[in-house]
Amino acid sequence: MQIHRISLHRLVQTSHDFDAVVAIDVLRSFSTAAYAFAAGASEIHPVGTAGEADLLLEHLPDALTVGALPGGRPMPGFDLGNSPSRVQPLDLAKRPVILSTAAGVQALLRFRTAPRLFAASLVCAGATLRALQAGPLERVALITTGEWIDRDGDEDIACADYLAAGLQGEPIDREALALRVRNSDFGRRFVAGTDPALPLADLELCAQVDRFDFAMPVTRGRYGLVMRPLLPPT
Repeated sequence: MQIHRISLHRLVQTSHDFDAVVAIDVLRSFSTAAYAFAAGASEIHPVGTAGEADLLLEHLPDALTVGALPGGRPMPGFDLGNSPSRVQPLDLAKRPVILSTAAGVQALLRFRTAPRLFAASLVCAGATLRALQAGPLERVALITTGEWIDRDGDEDIACADYLAAGLQGEPIDREALALRVRNSDFGRRFVAGTDPALPLADLELCAQVDRFDFAMPVTRGRYGLVMRPLLPPT
């Protein structure tokens, strides 16, 4: 098995032949998505722009819109910013969510034609690993999205390390991974408490390794990409 580790913002190739692609966004897109599913959301629709969200709302008028601009500030006109601590207490039973973010969602859109596509963060990393192992694996791509000119993206690299170690049968130190989220460049901005768009509560929720037992596969649906939780077999 070949494991390819790719930073979204350093990506130059336009084609690929991966069996599976995992788009990783720990702070915060796919942690927020996981907490939305835990709150009862039926499905999540990733879209690239606010305009696409508006169009999709015509078909899904009861959807909750969640979005953020580059840097993490809430997207104007959306119900919520990209914040797991805002999503966690909601009752989203059977309600769809429309999600638009500058990093994680863009990775999903970039690799939308992959045979198997997953959204992942550390809160559901173990479940993502199990889902990967359940299918054919010769070439796997782990796409980290948090690296920017002023950010090391180590929160996403930690998640990629988890998945790579699991795929290779190597040990996983979950406490060390959680610490890397808190100590990453972006993580320290939440700790600083100087930006109301980056609450410390979000960081703590995102650093809870394997909190959930579902993976988040992404498929092509009636209105574009759609994400639904995949629970382990019973």
